[in-house]
Amino acid sequence: MTPNEDSGRGARLSVGDAERLVRAHYGLEGSASVLSSERDQTFHIETGAGDKALLKISDSEDDRRAIAFQTGLLLHVERADAGVAVPRVLRALNGATEVELGSDKGVRTIRLLSFLDGALLAGAEGSPLQRQCIGGFLGRLNIAMAAFRHPDEEHALIWDMARAADLRGLLCEIEEPGQRALATASLDRFEQAIAPLLPGMRRQAVHNDANPGNILVDPADPAAVIGMIDFGDAARTVLAADVAIAAAYHLGTDDNPLGPAGELIAGYHAVLPLLPEEIDLLCDLMATRLMMSVTIGAWRAQRHPENRAYILRNNQAAWARLRRLACLDRQDGAAYLRRICNEIADV
Repeated sequence: MTPNEDSGRGARLSVGDAERLVRAHYGLEGSASVLSSERDQTFHIETGAGDKALLKISDSEDDRRAIAFQTGLLLHVERADAGVAVPRVLRALNGATEVELGSDKGVRTIRLLSFLDGALLAGAEGSPLQRQCIGGFLGRLNIAMAAFRHPDEEHALIWDMARAADLRGLLCEIEEPGQRALATASLDRFEQAIAPLLPGMRRQAVHNDANPGNILVDPADPAAVIGMIDFGDAARTVLAADVAIAAAYHLGTDDNPLGPAGELIAGYHAVLPLLPEEIDLLCDLMATRLMMSVTIGAWRAQRHPENRAYILRNNQAAWARLRRLACLDRQDGAAYLRRICNEIADV
């Protein structure tokens, strides 16, 4: 099956359009500015009083079931643990959490979310304490999400790791033969050794994209994680995938690539203990995430050349991390991660 995530795009709205929409539907007078985004249109809104919000406008081709799932999840997290800093859904004048905008191009969904202040992790200096805090924050977020169920939770999502086999038809989009072979080998291992084990793993709603561009830290104390943003890839899937996704962005460059990633995993385990069989899969789940990143990136860049730089902004780093994991003995990696998780549990 070939994913159909972004088969088309509706007309792009202007800053003036965004300002008119928040005025008409939310009663807010504010100035809008455009924020970079892969799929939907996102505007930063600031009122004269200094209040800030995010206006998200879906593409007419976006799966409205996925949008409803995301909205429901954010509302659930607010009820389950108000201390977890994630965007809050702001209601329209009529009380709706989503507003439909119709046109000759189709129906688009409008949502207004609270704006979280903070510095992106992507621009902050890293440290062992910071990585432990990332894991701890994600563990707490996953606990808050655990009980969430939704009628649209089974919607197909290209970024759902449990569905990684669906990407085989996109491997041809990777132009360099050596890179294509590396991604193919990673997907082969997923299908042969990992996918058969996933039905027995814990499943729940997860953020599904805890990359450094979606994690906020305190500008005055970069070790303090203060928020998580962008739930656009949220899904109900394998729980261990969520920590594997986060850890994949923290693989080291020395002889032990699992060192920094292990700090994040240990921080997660201290808050939400991983089962031994989940720990044993983390190296392969990290590799699967990186394979998905480079494969989907190549596919999307071909279809949206105007957004190529943004889509491929992390491509080089992802290939480097995937190569490092390809050289890692899986049994040694699992033993290392089990040991550090056991150490944190004994503290």
